Amino acid sequence: MTHYLLFVINLADRLVHIAGIATNPTETWMLQVGRNLTDAIDGALSAKRYLILDRDTKYSAAFRKIISESGTAVIRLPPRSPNLNAYAERFVRSIKEECLSRMIFVGQGSLRRAVREYVAHYCGERNHQGLGNRLLMPIEPIDSQSVSVRKHERLGGLLNYYDSRAA
Repeated sequence: MTHYLLFVINLADRLVHIAGIATNPTETWMLQVGRNLTDAIDGALSAKRYLILDRDTKYSAAFRKIISESGTAVIRLPPRSPNLNAYAERFVRSIKEECLSRMIFVGQGSLRRAVREYVAHYCGERNHQGLGNRLLMPIEPIDSQSVSVRKHERLGGLLNYYDSRAA
């Protein structure tokens, strides 16, 4: 069974927000996702100026209208131009190579958990070369001289993160 993952990524800081996962993303589902993304309180597109979309037919005129009515301009990429959306393409490649292609999912619940764990790893524990090998959401630095290195595992050791904590 094929699952579709809809995400938005903030280009300035590379933070990823999962908008939804569906086996059959209908227009009704896409419109609800559009309303969730543009929610004034906790929508991922709240106070964002632009949304870059490819030419997928799932981004219907009604979906684009919901986004543009919230004050976010919709920019559609030219056909067959994956290099114009390189950050999103890199995230897709990363999540596939580092997580999804290494697991067998028993249902949508296990897929949702894996995606949630990977996004937490991607945003909080994985360094990003394009940002000078920094973490997107770093843990506060330790000023102590005596530190020990601790290993944090996600997804049963598939994703690992090492940090130094005061002993």
